[in-house]
Amino acid sequence: MRITRRGAALAATTTVLLGLTAPLAAGASAPDRPAWGACAGGAPDGRQQCAELTVPIDYAQPAGPTLRLAVSRIPAARPDQRRGALVLIPGGPGGSGLNGPSSAAKRLPQSVLDRYDLIGFDPRGVGRSSPVSCGLDHADLAPGKLLPWPAPDGQGGDANLATGQRVADRCAANGGPVLRSITTRNEARDLDRIRQALGERRISAWATSYGTYAGAAYATMFPDRTDRILLDSNDNPDPVLAERSWLAAFATGAEDRFPDFAAWASSPEAGELRIADTPEQVRTAYLTAARQLDAAPLPWPGNNPSVLDGNGLRGTMLNGLYADARFPAVAALIQAAQGRRPLPDPGPAPDAAALAQLQSSTAVSAATLCNDVAWPRDLGSYATAVAADRVAHPLTAGMPVNATACAFWHWQPAEPPVRVTSDGPSNVLLVQNLRDPATPYAGALKLRAAFGDRARMVAVDSGGHGAYLANGNACGDALVTEFLTTGHRPARDAFCPKAG
Repeated sequence: MRITRRGAALAATTTVLLGLTAPLAAGASAPDRPAWGACAGGAPDGRQQCAELTVPIDYAQPAGPTLRLAVSRIPAARPDQRRGALVLIPGGPGGSGLNGPSSAAKRLPQSVLDRYDLIGFDPRGVGRSSPVSCGLDHADLAPGKLLPWPAPDGQGGDANLATGQRVADRCAANGGPVLRSITTRNEARDLDRIRQALGERRISAWATSYGTYAGAAYATMFPDRTDRILLDSNDNPDPVLAERSWLAAFATGAEDRFPDFAAWASSPEAGELRIADTPEQVRTAYLTAARQLDAAPLPWPGNNPSVLDGNGLRGTMLNGLYADARFPAVAALIQAAQGRRPLPDPGPAPDAAALAQLQSSTAVSAATLCNDVAWPRDLGSYATAVAADRVAHPLTAGMPVNATACAFWHWQPAEPPVRVTSDGPSNVLLVQNLRDPATPYAGALKLRAAFGDRARMVAVDSGGHGAYLANGNACGDALVTEFLTTGHRPARDAFCPKAG
């Protein structure tokens, strides 16, 4: 799962048969072939091309209203070695993936670039794919509103409930039919339309974060259309709770990962940002600073919101655990709360394009969470859960089990969550950090179990969100690259020790 922030602020050897497509569903029209051309606004990598596809808003009505899906590609570097298409499934939900090929081309080894067309896309409702908006007020786009942080007294909080109700109402009023159609099942169907349009009988995929659930859904719904499926930083596929389990997982994920930050912040490596002499003292300093900010927020002109309160620090902490490079931002805010340094410059306000992107990503995130699975409507149940979770997981103060807009959502799910099973070819590889704050190892093990012998897992002794080519672990990177280039996976689940 991704946190959007500003200021203080996600059969292994099957041969691809090119030019063949699986049969279309009855009543479905043949997908248009991509008319590749320059990407609107340019692309980070000059080799990247863009196109648009037409897909149904409602796949139950294939001849009904449609939307435009933006796709991109960087062709395989060695056509004579080309295996097929590697679709890059972005995280979020609500993350843009149109420039995914440009980003991946900077990191992937040449052996992978030689063999695959890199395919990116903006999921429906995001970016250039018929973007949706709930028309939220600027204040409701603040980082502190994007996750349901409880009030300082530990209650769910009237303000949080009011925000959830307001977001749900705005989405119902302004989102339109595209927003109502946004589900993981429909993303999997969109992926299959991309496959058909590319003229591929089977596709490979590299999915990250929320994308692992979309990728797992695709591999479950269309198993015979998969080649090599790489799932990186994996969501719990609970067939009843689905996204409800993902939000709850932030509590355990933060506890898994915080010791890495505490070790850094108590070491000479932190320099002037060193918080304390021991990791235990760093934890105490963070919790104390958050309580102090609950009681007396610091003015923060130019930021959204214009104060740093306890939940602002908690949100920065959670976002900061995604990568070691973000540790200094967390330490700086703790020291600001202690009066040891001024608050950092929040930077320039986002321009109109950035705000539009934030509106669409926020709307798609809410729609995916609320359309995929039913959430409790009993508000008292959230307050009870928050009180218990604050005691069990003080780092996140009850946020992971608090009420969101989904408690007030205007529609019930049209379909049940995807139940991932072991049915299908054994062509899935999971790669997972042991200390991931957003998609914890415990949840990844559940996805591994759901796939059964279809999958193998490479567990990496690393912290942060993102495993392949993200943490400098040569062992894990080599195993994943071998899978993508040759189809070979470890005979059994593998473990890669900490680098160095």
